Formats: sequence, structure tokens, C-alpha cells
Amino acid sequence: MAKADVLLGLQWGDEGKGKIVDVLTPRYDAVARFQGGPNAGHTLEFEDKKVVLRSLPSGIFLCRTNIIGNGVVLDPVLFRREAMEIEQQGIDLHAILKISRKTHLILPTHRLLDAANERAKGDAKIGTTGKGIGPAYTDKVSRYGLRVGDLFSSFDKKYRAAVSRHTDMLRRMGETLDFADLEHEWLEAAEYLKSYDIVDSEYFVNDMLSSGKSILCEGAQGTMLDVDFGSYPFVTSSNTVSAGACTGLGISPHRIGEVYGICKAYCTRA
Repeated sequence: MAKADVLLGLQWGDEGKGKIVDVLTPRYDAVARFQGGPNAGHTLEFEDKKVVLRSLPSGIFLCRTNIIGNGVVLDPVLFRREAMEIEQQGIDLHAILKISRKTHLILPTHRLLDAANERAKGDAKIGTTGKGIGPAYTDKVSRYGLRVGDLFSSFDKKYRAAVSRHTDMLRRMGETLDFADLEHEWLEAAEYLKSYDIVDSEYFVNDMLSSGKSILCEGAQGTMLDVDFGSYPFVTSSNTVSAGACTGLGISPHRIGEVYGICKAYCTRA
């Protein structure tokens, strides 16, 4: 039985994980993202072009199977923008990318909530990227979240209920609501997202391992940004340590193999 290896950042992110994944990728049958959202920024160079991947796994240029796991939160607008840039370089992303139906969606109102929450904190603000990642994870653990699989089942009703809940919260915070253009773009991008291979990633990943296939689990951010073990409260909203690969992909701990920790010579955050 094959095991899944994990690659992590050991500091506060920005350790160069994407470059290391790119070097290791030829050894693996699949690369899988297991947590985080489009706040990640993994920089690669492909055919003398600089590429920054925020939602996509770093194996897309060299690996025939890439997976976005259930632990990730995905913004359809940013995903479509990134995917179309990659496909313009001749990569058939539809052929090599699998997306978990349990991946949670970042809604346009999540971004508004993110900005409103930061403003409300004043000098105590966290320093969020403002991309709605924290509010999306909040909805996930509060059991209000929408997942990729919901796009195929009574989505409009679920979406409207979620937006109504969010707009009530925003009004109570004194926010002015104007997101019609953002919402229109988001709904178009959600339709684009449906064109990909949406799978039960936990079964897909474990079937690969059972058949002897090798998988590299790609972490985002860094250990010191882990929501439990990092420099709380100045952390991200997910588990960035190796255990996150278990919950973010549905892998048993005994199926974890090597764990690669990436660090840089000096810290840019303390």
C-alpha cells in the first residue's frame, strides 16, 4: 500500500513551498491541496514564465492528476481567473484537475464580511487578505456553508438563504450593501466551476493509494499560521500542520509517509 507524503511550511508561509513541490512533482502520480484558500501564493517558473498559483495545486505543469481537497475553500471568481490563465499556456486543466464536492465555496458576501470584520476590530485587526477565507471557514464550522456539490442540487435556494443571512449580519454592522456586479461575476464563475471533474475526493485519494499510486499533499501558509498551534490570534483559519492532510483529504494517519518541512534562512515575520 502506497503512502501519501506531505509538504509543509515550517514558519509563517512564504518559504518557497511551490518551488519545492515543482521539483518533487515528477516523483508522484498526484499532487493534492488539502487546506487554505486563495490567500496562498505558490510561485513557479514554467517555460521562462513566472506563474503564481493561489487555488490550484503546484503539480499542474508536470503531474497528470491534481486534486483540490475538501479542506480547501474556493472562490469561483478567483479560481476561474487563475484556471483560464493556465489554460492559455496550453495546459488542459479540465483533463488533469479533480475538485472535491465537499470543498467549501467562498461567496461574494464572505468577502464583504471579511472587510467589515476587519474594520470593526480597529487597531486590533488581524491583517486578513480580505478574500473571504475566514468567514467561509466560519460558516463551515457553523454548518451554514455551501460546498461545490451544492452547485448541482437546489443551489439557488441554498445560495439565497446564505446571502440573506450574511446581508442581515452586514446591516447590523452598519455596512452599505452594493455587490450586484460582484454577485453576477460570481454566479457566472460558479457555472464555469461546474465544468470540472467534481469527485468524492476522499474515495478518489484512498483508491489511488490502495492501487499503489503516490501522492504529494501540498500545504499552504505555514506551521506558525495554524489555527490551533500558530501565533494565535494572528493565524489563518485552517490547520496547516501535517494532520491537516488527514482531515483535508480524508486520509488515515497511518497512510501518511514522509513529511517535508520547508523553511528559509531568516524569518520575515516575528
